[in-house]
Amino acid sequence: MIIFYNGDYMNADDAKVSIFDHGLLYGDGVFEGIRIYGGKVFKLREHVERLFASAHAFLIPLEQHYTPDQFNEHVLETVRRNELEDGYIRVTVTRGVGLGLDPKSFEGREPTVIISASTLSLYPRSCYEEGMEVVTVALRLPRPDAIDPRIKSTGKYINNIWAKFLANQYGADEGLMLTADGYVAEATGDNIFIIEKGRLYTPPVYIGILPGITRQAVMDLAREQGMEVEERMMTLFDVYNADEALLTGTAAEVVPMVKLDGRTLGDGTPGPVTKRLIERFHQYTREVGIPL
Repeated sequence: MIIFYNGDYMNADDAKVSIFDHGLLYGDGVFEGIRIYGGKVFKLREHVERLFASAHAFLIPLEQHYTPDQFNEHVLETVRRNELEDGYIRVTVTRGVGLGLDPKSFEGREPTVIISASTLSLYPRSCYEEGMEVVTVALRLPRPDAIDPRIKSTGKYINNIWAKFLANQYGADEGLMLTADGYVAEATGDNIFIIEKGRLYTPPVYIGILPGITRQAVMDLAREQGMEVEERMMTLFDVYNADEALLTGTAAEVVPMVKLDGRTLGDGTPGPVTKRLIERFHQYTREVGIPL
């Protein structure tokens, strides 16, 4: 695997990250996951824009060393060097190398930048064909006044990893997290939607969820198909009684959810609206994107 590491392209086995990198020491960094479909990078500009916004909010001076256009090209070149037509790109940016908690000590230092491109299959094929079983985990989503959900930070995701661990203990395909007030938020790495009477609903960003790029794509595609789409607060009762439900994410793409906490959703199989959205999403990924 060829990666981009701090300005150079190299074999992944030759890349060395300092033991004093702030991302390693404190989870002090931001990241993005990006998909490649049919030789095109899907929503590259949107992902890089979110990466730069996350870095800016965290006071990581990424924009002092790269423009978004330069960064886009480094992503594309990494994919080209790995000769990928379909796959998954992971971009990680940390504050850089230095011991100590205070970000002041990093003034004038360059952030650590790593871009890799490989393949990824997040869930087994059965989850897409038959639907997935989800459980609500006890671990709650961090409050938005603690960590802003719009910042896709590496450190924040320890909460998601622990939630996934809890879901695994129950033998479920995925875990659903609630807010501190008990409202439905998101899965460990995905946004959630429910369908009621042909309308599409998803939790609002302000409750503390990540404004997913695939989430927005599905909302746009649903409206294109004439569906009403609404962001609204939801409780578990709403999900238990939904006609259909689905999860969305860059790695997950669009996956049906057919059971939550032992309750069958709809008739227990991927519903017709969900199937249409999945089909349209797959078409859409081939229609847009930046060619290599």
